[in-house]
Amino acid sequence: MADDKQEMSDDSGEEMDVMSDDSDDEDIMEEQTEESQVYLPGETLKEGEKLVCDESAYVMYHQAQTGAPCLSFDILHDSLGDKRESFPLTCYTVSGTQGERGHTNHVIVMKMSNLHRTSKEQKPDNEEEKSDEESDEDDDDDDENKPELETALIKHTGCVNRIRTTNIGDKSLAASWSEVGKVYIWDLTRPLKAVNDSNIMAVYTRNEESPPPVFSFSGHQTEGYALDWSPTTAGRLVTGDCTKNIHVWNPKEGGAWHVDQRPFSGHTSSVEDIQWSPNEANVFASCSVDKSVRVWDARASPSNACMLTASDAHDRDINVIHWNKSEPYILSGGDDGVIKVWDLRFFQSGKSVAAFKHHTAPITSLEWNPTDSSVFAASGSDDQITIWDLGVEKDSIEQQKGDPDVPPQLLFIHQGQTDIKELHWHPQLPGVIISTAHSGFNVFRTISV
Repeated sequence: MADDKQEMSDDSGEEMDVMSDDSDDEDIMEEQTEESQVYLPGETLKEGEKLVCDESAYVMYHQAQTGAPCLSFDILHDSLGDKRESFPLTCYTVSGTQGERGHTNHVIVMKMSNLHRTSKEQKPDNEEEKSDEESDEDDDDDDENKPELETALIKHTGCVNRIRTTNIGDKSLAASWSEVGKVYIWDLTRPLKAVNDSNIMAVYTRNEESPPPVFSFSGHQTEGYALDWSPTTAGRLVTGDCTKNIHVWNPKEGGAWHVDQRPFSGHTSSVEDIQWSPNEANVFASCSVDKSVRVWDARASPSNACMLTASDAHDRDINVIHWNKSEPYILSGGDDGVIKVWDLRFFQSGKSVAAFKHHTAPITSLEWNPTDSSVFAASGSDDQITIWDLGVEKDSIEQQKGDPDVPPQLLFIHQGQTDIKELHWHPQLPGVIISTAHSGFNVFRTISV
């Protein structure tokens, strides 16, 4: 395993950042016996059997560690270009820590670079042993191929429940939900310069820089998790809390926001996730512990803004939703482990157009592929990330005797992380997924997408 390490210090102690190549973990994808077999989560291993990663199933696979768990993150849009598929790759993210009581929490701006393709080369049986000189050359190549991680910290009051980013002009901003019940807005200009320039990073670290929030809102009565920037109106934000209230933020001149103190009302319990429509500037959707998914019109008065409701959309709490950019579909995932697809044209019927039950624990995150409207990924508390393709019809696949009993739309199962919380497709790196869990970050691309 190749590592690139750097230490960060603060008044809560040391945190270690590690970026590494594909994992040596024994609990990832494939059962390795005399003849490799596909392993499905839940199967019992025989004595002497172990799980190893099947590298041939990945185009790329790397890991990163930040010390304190970062259970929410978002991808920063960069200026390196779209549809980048040439290796090595570079990506930028911003995450928030959930440290133990008494420890300082942070917003962390991260630059992951030198991300190389996963090696699949096997040594032929008849290949002679390499000379010391050739081995040294290989070691040099390994050093050059090490993934690199740069991080810049911003002190944050309370654990970061959720964090989301947007660009306004040439500035990258992040909004964070704190456990203390406040929502903060951060200008990431300075920490982004630090991760891109070692000289600036030296000054940033030496001076213990920590840019203050440019705006904060304490109008929610308690903490929350629901948070989303509008993709159609720069700087517009919507937030939802654990007491069922939703507030819409509108940007003002001078870098401030006007937040309507009147909450959008309709849910009867905690608002768990919220999403602006990718196409309609004044429409957003929300999901709740009350088991409903609702669609709102931000132009209406807050008490009359709920346009559509799917009540009892799941059997238990609904944790996450995601809006398809190209089709009138919304994904939802709940504590029942079920993933549902909703067609907004038939939303009021309360019946989803598709439902998938593969995960054995609550769904923690899900997201449509940004370039393929039929593909989505989901994560669960069962330590799985699954990739699905709605374009696959059951009748189009000839089921072979002995084939695994899984939904035909299920393309791929990724494992190896513990307690997965969030995943995102990278909008500029086709097929690349970044995920975060208690055990750290994964950055990977499978051969299936």
